Amino acid sequence: MNTSAPTVTKPTQRFRNILARIKHFDTLPPNIQEKLADVAQPHHYDEGQVIYVEGEPATAIYFIERGWVKSTRISCQGREQAMLCLCAGEVFGETAVLTHSSYPCTVTALEPTDLWRIPADDLLRLMEQHQELAIALTKRMGERVKYYVDLVEDLSLCGVEVRIARTLLRNAKWLHGRWVVPRRTWSTFDEMAVRLGTVRDVLSRSLRSLEKEGLIKVNRQEIEILDRERLEKHSQL
Repeated sequence: MNTSAPTVTKPTQRFRNILARIKHFDTLPPNIQEKLADVAQPHHYDEGQVIYVEGEPATAIYFIERGWVKSTRISCQGREQAMLCLCAGEVFGETAVLTHSSYPCTVTALEPTDLWRIPADDLLRLMEQHQELAIALTKRMGERVKYYVDLVEDLSLCGVEVRIARTLLRNAKWLHGRWVVPRRTWSTFDEMAVRLGTVRDVLSRSLRSLEKEGLIKVNRQEIEILDRERLEKHSQL
């Protein structure tokens, strides 16, 4: 009879497992990964719980171990605009920390989420000590800036159907011989509308239009892409 205790992953190893999934952090030398793990603090957030609020001082960056979060801003008219939806293996809060500014968005857990928090002071100290870490964070911030440039273009220059097409193509997965975009339990039409910078009624009409053209099929648990080639042409209108 095997009476040995089950293997328990140490907290520092759990965090290093996350780093191994993140571009630019995955190639950091082991000693730097270890130092990051030493100052990382685990936190759990329930669905709907706010992680930080727009305008708060940037006191930490966050690494997602499990779950999804959304980053949003509220307009003067009270309209919510989603800036980012991030899942396990992503980082957020780094731009505000590196620019010594406040958080530009409010971040909320979309489902039960486990995060690791690194205090800003510890991160900045390690960056001064290790050039490789500074370079990794600079590359991450550059990619985030590129994302926001593309987002501004989508919201200001493209119609809703084009934004939907681009979003579906960006998130599509090849599963069992089909291109599909899985829908999470929180992926309601209201939530999708916020992410696309529109309202529910406009989103519904646009999805129905794409369905009538035979480009997609909307199901409860997924959106199937029926004609990827035509959808790609649609995304370039």
